[in-house]
Amino acid sequence: MKTYRTGFLLALIGNIVFVVVLVGLWLHYRTAKPVADSETKKENSTAQDSMATSMATRAASTEAPLVPVQISPQRLQNIGVKTGKVERKLVADEIRTTGSVAVDERRLAYVQVRFSGYIQKVLADATYQYVRKGQPLFTIYSPDLVATEREYLVAKQNQQQVALSTVQGVAFSAASLLDAAAERLKQWGVSQEEIARLDSTGQVQQELEVDSPASGYITERNALPSVAVQPEMRLYTIADLSTVWVQAQVFQNDLEHIKIGAPATLTVNTYAGRTFTGRVDFIYPQVDMETRTAKVRVVFSNSGLQLKPGMFVNVSLKVPMGNQLVIPATGVLQSGTREIAFVERSDGYIEPREVQLGSRVGDDFIVLNGLKAGEQIVTSANFLIDSESQLQAALGSFVPPPPGAGAASASNGPQGSVELSSDPTTARKGNNIFRVKVTDANGAPISGAEVSVTFFMPAMPAMGMAAMRTPFTLSDKGNGLYEGSGQLESGGTWQVTILAKKNGQLIATKQLSVNATGGM
Repeated sequence: MKTYRTGFLLALIGNIVFVVVLVGLWLHYRTAKPVADSETKKENSTAQDSMATSMATRAASTEAPLVPVQISPQRLQNIGVKTGKVERKLVADEIRTTGSVAVDERRLAYVQVRFSGYIQKVLADATYQYVRKGQPLFTIYSPDLVATEREYLVAKQNQQQVALSTVQGVAFSAASLLDAAAERLKQWGVSQEEIARLDSTGQVQQELEVDSPASGYITERNALPSVAVQPEMRLYTIADLSTVWVQAQVFQNDLEHIKIGAPATLTVNTYAGRTFTGRVDFIYPQVDMETRTAKVRVVFSNSGLQLKPGMFVNVSLKVPMGNQLVIPATGVLQSGTREIAFVERSDGYIEPREVQLGSRVGDDFIVLNGLKAGEQIVTSANFLIDSESQLQAALGSFVPPPPGAGAASASNGPQGSVELSSDPTTARKGNNIFRVKVTDANGAPISGAEVSVTFFMPAMPAMGMAAMRTPFTLSDKGNGLYEGSGQLESGGTWQVTILAKKNGQLIATKQLSVNATGGM
């Protein structure tokens, strides 16, 4: 018995210890998990920041450096370079868009009655019929109205009978009843002319004539013979179309330039050569999420009813922008992440300059920063100038010329010539063998020279490609022939510069383009 009791106690103590261990492990797990989650989130955030920084650095590195270049006037003429002037002038933007003609809601009139009844005759019986103010539209019979007119006549008769009564308050009460009946008729929309007719004839009219409250065209008609009418029914809608609205659709990027009261013009294919003038009346405070446009309401006069509701029209909004510094739009090279203008300097160099631009106004760009009035910029063949600048930057050959360098270069410049060939005949992506033949001015081969060939391809930011530069040094094979192998990283058009030096002096140079086969 004692043995069983001892075994039972030992088992109980073991179970208790086991439960305590499990509870301890559970508490430790719950405490450690938030810390681990926090560390994991921190590591993920750090990785994302690192990736974003890497992508930004890579995007910036795709932009090749640019340096000023000097190109002879003859070569500038051959490649079609033209220049334009940076100048200040008054500019006005023009936003062209489309819209549709709509009814001017402020010139709408609604016809309703303030009592129940039955329509008897319909005098204006067609939609878009023109009616004038005061013109009869329909007649209506209303039992309530007839009863009120009779009360009015009875009150008037009583008032006349007791007008001379000496009993205090009788005459006043009769007059009050008459005024109350007249006021009820006015509240029901009975005209003063109808009340005057009651006074003069003393006869109740079974049918009341309802007139048009305004001049215009009937755009909605619910008045039909024998129809029961309630006060909430809209029987006619009459639109004055002498002025119309045009709802123009304007992209959200242009909204900041549009002001209330700005002039606008309208053309429509129906009237060739005709232009309508109006003004901006309202800019709606909502942008369509699908088209990214907002409605701009423009008011136009429409005396001849030539603009009809529902017409599709062309709208031009004038936006004066004051005196601005502008350049021709063709003078800007947009490389993807920056905007470059090539400025002609007084020393004969063309300088690439990064500029900050504002809005485009017609054929010009507004300049916010980077240029000054009076400077000359390149307006055509910008890509060729850009390629030349990238090439010179890659070669590191830009050195400001000393005074008189122009004359010296004419007399001491390279006198030899070079010719390039390759194996295979058409260069390709991958390994190639390049050969250069160097000869003097008389065509005699030149041996013992140092010949280098540099292949350069400008950056293409739109495709995520950085500029590529591949230099080769060729070996002297004798008799003016130099040979070497090199690896081209991509197919496409490469700009090639060949330099031949002997005894430290440049004896021949050449620049050309080579088309290599193979993909990017």
